[in-house]
Amino acid sequence: MKVENYVSLEFPSSSSNEGFARAAAACFAAQLDPTLEEINDVKTAVSEAVTNAIVHAYPDTLGKIVMKLRLREDHSLEIVVRDWGVGIADVEQARTPLFTTGSEERSGMGFTIMESFMDVLRVRSTPGKGTTVTMRRKIARRSGR
Repeated sequence: MKVENYVSLEFPSSSSNEGFARAAAACFAAQLDPTLEEINDVKTAVSEAVTNAIVHAYPDTLGKIVMKLRLREDHSLEIVVRDWGVGIADVEQARTPLFTTGSEERSGMGFTIMESFMDVLRVRSTPGKGTTVTMRRKIARRSGR
């Protein structure tokens, strides 16, 4: 499927960059003229993906996160969040609701939330090499556009 526009952002895994990633994704997605609900869904999914990379990929150090955003010709937004951290040993287990490798203040709902707000969620990970989360959301065309 043809990409109509794209951007790539790289930032350190500092918690202060979670808000930046949310805002950047929302601004980029605005080109598709989403509803407020659609934009909030995108922001929530990005927040979960980036927070997972910050908290789980680099638990004791700062590392690199890359977020790629693509607008596709079918009026969809693709978001890829990649890290080069510790990776996930068992992706299926990690996608199970309430499972977490974090402290007790972590809900273990990150992947479940991403899946509920996006049309597609793919997670690829290799222990010791990092994780790539790919999400896609079709933005409804509103009449009059």
